[in-house]
Amino acid sequence: MTYISVALRRQVEQRANYSCEYCLLRSDVAFYSHEVDHIIAVKHGGATDAENLAFTCWRCNRHKGTDLGSFDPQTGEFSFLFHPRKQKWEEHFRMENFNIQGLTAEGRTTANLLQLNIDERIAERQRFWE
Repeated sequence: MTYISVALRRQVEQRANYSCEYCLLRSDVAFYSHEVDHIIAVKHGGATDAENLAFTCWRCNRHKGTDLGSFDPQTGEFSFLFHPRKQKWEEHFRMENFNIQGLTAEGRTTANLLQLNIDERIAERQRFWE
């Protein structure tokens, strides 16, 4: 496990406005604590610095793991995952009726791999955002 200083963790949390950078779940309403994730895992050469760290809920972090990409459920082609430092959420996703729809290959692949739209997660978003 890589050490992330308290100061760096705070920077990552604040930059994300205390919300998961993938599913947008706010940390103050989550049952489990949010975590700091290496966007590009250390085992793939990712650095432990602000530009490679994202604030994530525990579910998104567990589903993502060390993955960098997967297969776009629409085309079957390989796609990298959404990169919260290099890409804008609004260009890759849209929230509709608490369902996070991928608008691009990266968005669809990320929504699928991170299981953003299973019934439990949709219900969670609905409870907290209404």
